[in-house]
Amino acid sequence: MIALSLAEIAEVVGGQTYDIPDPSVQVTGSVVRDSREVEPGSLFVAFVGERVDGHDFAEAVVAAGAAAVLGSRSVGVPAIVVPDVQKALGALARHVVRRLGATLVALTGSAGKTSTKDLIAQVLRHKAPTVFTPGSLNNEIGLPLTALSATEDTRFLVLEMGARGIGHIRYLTELTPPKVGLVLNVGSAHIGEFGGREQIAQAKGELVESLPSAEEGGTAVLNADDPLVRAMASRTKAKVVLFGESDEADVRAENVRLTDSGRPSFVLHTPSGCSDVTMRLYGEHHVSNALAAAAVAHELGMSAEEIATALSEAGSLSRWRMEVTERPDGVTVVNDAYNANPESMRAALRALAAMGQGRRTWAVLGKMAELGDEALAEHDAVGRLAVRLNVGKLVAVGGREASWLQLGAYNEGSWGEESVHVSDAQAAVDLLRSELRPGDVVLVKASRSVGLESVAEALLAGGTEGEVAAR
Repeated sequence: MIALSLAEIAEVVGGQTYDIPDPSVQVTGSVVRDSREVEPGSLFVAFVGERVDGHDFAEAVVAAGAAAVLGSRSVGVPAIVVPDVQKALGALARHVVRRLGATLVALTGSAGKTSTKDLIAQVLRHKAPTVFTPGSLNNEIGLPLTALSATEDTRFLVLEMGARGIGHIRYLTELTPPKVGLVLNVGSAHIGEFGGREQIAQAKGELVESLPSAEEGGTAVLNADDPLVRAMASRTKAKVVLFGESDEADVRAENVRLTDSGRPSFVLHTPSGCSDVTMRLYGEHHVSNALAAAAVAHELGMSAEEIATALSEAGSLSRWRMEVTERPDGVTVVNDAYNANPESMRAALRALAAMGQGRRTWAVLGKMAELGDEALAEHDAVGRLAVRLNVGKLVAVGGREASWLQLGAYNEGSWGEESVHVSDAQAAVDLLRSELRPGDVVLVKASRSVGLESVAEALLAGGTEGEVAAR
């Protein structure tokens, strides 16, 4: 974080200082909520959770070098006490962002947010120092913590914004007002909570509504291929830039193909020129993500050649998102188990089909959460798609939703041993260990709550019976 004194922080967040001998002492380290991340000069933010109270670690973090604790009660060590820690954290982030002077890029969407955010950050790094959301810390706590990790030399701040209801993104944009706003898509993720795609579009569009006008430098980057996203152009005063496969897109791809290993290759077209891109990531769905990143970077002054070079060099920065690892015996494990929704599940299956040409393929799939009334139809559709893509074997893991996956495969024509329903992750591991052959490709994917990453980890690490349950 940029250096601030404890007195200034207390004023910004409206807090009272306790046990602080010298209020001029500066916070020069990171702002953290995990006591294990404390370093000299840190500010430790103490939240009260369901199982853990951050205030209980106050003495330990100060002993480890923290300048003070930001909490909701006095703790006997240097502390700034506020009525609402979350609001105080947001106020501090807002203050720092205003002082920073960096260009803020915010993005949202139903699928692909984290992968696209990682691409944008890796491209912009070629131009200037860039700070971006780690992993998927995109909520009212993770986003301000990311903003507070920026330093004086930061020129681009790339922030992923998630939403589970109307007003969530509006709140996040008030904490960290973006200059460039990107909306990727409106899909089925969290449709059970929102109630429908129109409601999701309403929530995602809050991002473009928050942007400054075109005259003030605001830019809305929208997916030309998604009608609900494209319609958001009417909800913003900012300049509108379109990306996608449409001929009307300002940034688009031509001659898209997949290499033999499943990596996308295409010609990038921008208003200032064209250049060839061959990505290190796997799956054709990354073309859309790359075009979104290219559109943002082009608006921020990068040439087509610079963008293409950066996209061709970019890798995966976040765990369990199309992580591809080849075992010594030639089995390839694709760990895409961080999360799942119908759109990302279809993209992963198509990537598996492309990677597995001439090889035997396995799709180890589990529940897609928060689909509400759409759950049965969407799981059934994914099971059917696995058959249409000629996936060698579908392993549906879990309870009711997994049975719907297998039912879809069965109804599409997957009989005999082409699909199987197993009860849990350990059963899936046992099955795979007994039947995998050198050269097979295994995709593992489900919603985060299912924890199927343990299957991929077990296949890569070996181990003993019961290890998955232990994890």
